[in-house]
Amino acid sequence: MTIKRVGVIGSGIMGSGIVEVAAKAGFDVVLRSRRQETADATIAALEKSLARQVDKGRLSEEDRDATLARVTATSDLHALADCDLVIESVVEDLATKQELFVELNHICKDSAIIATNTSTLPVIEMAVKTHRPENVCGVHFFNPAPMMSLVEVVRTLVTSDAAVEAVTEFATACGKDPVVVADRAGFIVNALLFPYLNNAIRMLENGTASMEDIDTAMKGGCNFPMGPFALLDLVGLDTSLAILDALYEEFRDPNFAPAPRLRRMVAAGHLGRKSGEGFYDYSK
Repeated sequence: MTIKRVGVIGSGIMGSGIVEVAAKAGFDVVLRSRRQETADATIAALEKSLARQVDKGRLSEEDRDATLARVTATSDLHALADCDLVIESVVEDLATKQELFVELNHICKDSAIIATNTSTLPVIEMAVKTHRPENVCGVHFFNPAPMMSLVEVVRTLVTSDAAVEAVTEFATACGKDPVVVADRAGFIVNALLFPYLNNAIRMLENGTASMEDIDTAMKGGCNFPMGPFALLDLVGLDTSLAILDALYEEFRDPNFAPAPRLRRMVAAGHLGRKSGEGFYDYSK
């Protein structure tokens, strides 16, 4: 399997980040968003991102122009028909992703690899919605995709060696460090990370220390770049809740049962940086 043309579905932070990474690596990229104006806005944001890199001397003007020339924005799902690899990065909801995989199964060429950027959901439950489950896998980039070096390549029980090899080579070509992991909720990073984040919320609820002091302690004591509450706000509290729910559903481990405060904050619309308010206030 040779990957030359990549489709990315979703124009959010993750989708746009994957587009930038793939296009800079030399792949032709088709970005699909539900609305053309959203897709066009993502291209405009990409232009600004690349312009900043040129201003800082990290990218030449020639490479900027070449990167932009490789990207096509569309609202038409059928524009992905000739892609060798299609990566969906839509809302973290299994039913929504399954419906999308049913559509992609009829649109994508038979040799195409269809991948999900899910951080936690079972990949096999998307794969079985297609007639080529052996060509379905997880390709989990981390946020922000242009900066984070890791990609988790998720192998289901039926993913072929050829598909895993092709996607691993794609991630390497994008300058990433791919790791291959079995299709279990949370994969490697989130299965280890989210009990820590969840227990930080419980510690706050129990009055052990203030939010600020917990963040300071974990940065200073463990040399982490940010504390758990700042990281939760960056990830998004709704995304964090969805990940914990999926982990708990699979393992029934009490460490994965979401802290009550997290669920209440999501219900209140306090989602972190993207909403302007989470554990910290970003509205100012």
